[in-house]
Amino acid sequence: MSKQKITDAIGAVLEGAEVKHLVVDEAESLVTMIVEATAMDARAEKALSRQIAKVVKIDLGFKGLKLSIEQTAASIPSDESVAGTKYITITSGKGGVGKSTVAGNLAVALARLGQKVGMIDADIYGPSLPKVFGLAHPKLMMNDAKKILPVMNADGVAVMSTEFLTEDDKPLMWRGPMLGRMLKHFFDDVQWDTDLDFVIVDLPPGTGDVPMDIKNQLPEAKAIVVTTPNQMASHIAIKSGQMAQHLGHDLIGVVENMSYFTNPVNGAPEQIFGAGGGAVVAEKLGTQLLAEIPIAQVKDGSDGSGIFAVHEENGVAYLGLANKILKFYG
Repeated sequence: MSKQKITDAIGAVLEGAEVKHLVVDEAESLVTMIVEATAMDARAEKALSRQIAKVVKIDLGFKGLKLSIEQTAASIPSDESVAGTKYITITSGKGGVGKSTVAGNLAVALARLGQKVGMIDADIYGPSLPKVFGLAHPKLMMNDAKKILPVMNADGVAVMSTEFLTEDDKPLMWRGPMLGRMLKHFFDDVQWDTDLDFVIVDLPPGTGDVPMDIKNQLPEAKAIVVTTPNQMASHIAIKSGQMAQHLGHDLIGVVENMSYFTNPVNGAPEQIFGAGGGAVVAEKLGTQLLAEIPIAQVKDGSDGSGIFAVHEENGVAYLGLANKILKFYG
């Protein structure tokens, strides 16, 4: 079915709204759509969502719909002093590729290069950044305006995560709308410094609701895709990069994590997980391979964190990655 036919069918219920982006996956019987609408209340937005879902699923016969309704007054930090803040989302196609470790170490590397950095753990079901930063159950503080103060790590990165808001070892069992409200809470009810240079957002793996909610909050964000060297797994990472592009987030590039293991006997790189996955993802997405991060253990892990010291091989690699990010922004 053509995109134009779908757009025409939906047009009857939009009432002034406009389809900004449309992707049709015939194999999965899935439609991914961004609709831009003028400001509306929650009831009107819900009604529009239902009408679009009826057209897509009942009238047109698709099994699935991923819908993001963007209101013209997007909920993003509005203070003029944060206009220079650069937002970067870190995404991956699947779990287990070290996405959060890459996100945390990139944030620290940027801070080591003199940048002021904030970190949002948007992997709400599986928040791991507190562990990466060695921040075990810190006590949250509030300012006089009743806004939450983010937790500072040893390198001066301001961190916010749902892990700080939940009881020990208690799972979150939330539906999609609750995830969106939590993300909005991270932006509206946390007192971020107004002069941040970068905010790094660690997304959950895959192509679920959270990336679409982040699009509403941060329409101008850029994205980095994390993958592994295994070419069999690289096609999954490609999907997460394609979703970022479909949502209008330009790609900075691809990071290949666990790229190789440095043999301690002869110093040779051993590609124990295969080779070339990062290059394949970058080529398919039309972007650059930013870094190949080796397999390594944090040597000074006294705080239980996954942050590499600046003199370690991986610490140097992350400084190189951060420097490429700074050059990307000119």
